[in-house]
Amino acid sequence: MTTRTATNKPADDQPFDFNLDGVEAEVDLTPWRVHWNGRRWTFQHAESLDIWGLAEGAEGGDVGATMAIFKLALGDEQWTDFRKVKMPQYKMKALFNAYKAHCGLGESVASSSS
Repeated sequence: MTTRTATNKPADDQPFDFNLDGVEAEVDLTPWRVHWNGRRWTFQHAESLDIWGLAEGAEGGDVGATMAIFKLALGDEQWTDFRKVKMPQYKMKALFNAYKAHCGLGESVASSSS
């Protein structure tokens, strides 16, 4: 008896139902720049962040989601340096609110409530 494998996967040159490659952002994805602790920090626009990293961060609740947003927005190198600077909570709140405003986001990107 021989083993059969499924061969019904369409070739790449076959028609498709939706072209995700053709989807573009509906907003301007301009990065956001912040001055903090004598340095300029560049945050990528929230709409351009990798959804898989955001989803993993959301598993850690609101704080985990917020940290994932900033880690992804800053990138690995900036995030490592950013975390070395002591950050009072009131400054983090102001930073997050200003970032949300820059990105045109509502009440919270970390969670949604009904």
